[in-house]
Amino acid sequence: MSENNKITHFELKTYAPSQNVEPVMEVDKTLATELQAIPDKMAFKIGEVADMAELKTHVLRYWETEFSGLNPKKASNNQRIYQKKDVETVMLIKKLLYRDRFSIEGAKSALKKMKKETKNHKKVTKAINNFEGLRDRMHALVLELQELKKDF
Repeated sequence: MSENNKITHFELKTYAPSQNVEPVMEVDKTLATELQAIPDKMAFKIGEVADMAELKTHVLRYWETEFSGLNPKKASNNQRIYQKKDVETVMLIKKLLYRDRFSIEGAKSALKKMKKETKNHKKVTKAINNFEGLRDRMHALVLELQELKKDF
């Protein structure tokens, strides 16, 4: 996968297990650009996150109280330390609240649904990968048996 298409903490196109289920969020090019613009660092201070998201620090502190998925660690000096996945969560919350015009409750619900769908997508992907691995091993065994049969 190329550097421009790197996978982030959030799936940009959520998995819909059946035709009857609408994905929570379709691909949003602005969000994708914002997520790709996040520097590849291990930790960010609250001011850095606020600058990247074009928000005030008090907004981030408020979102921490409202969104359980946004829980930065605190350093020994009690300063918030955001991981990259926290910054991605901030960008997603901002998109839901400001661009999509969700209420706080609506954004919480959408995040919860996305998390569930992403979890289901990962399970399906893992099952498919396991199946493909088994299929490849079976194919190799069939070829090996055919070779053995030729020897007899």
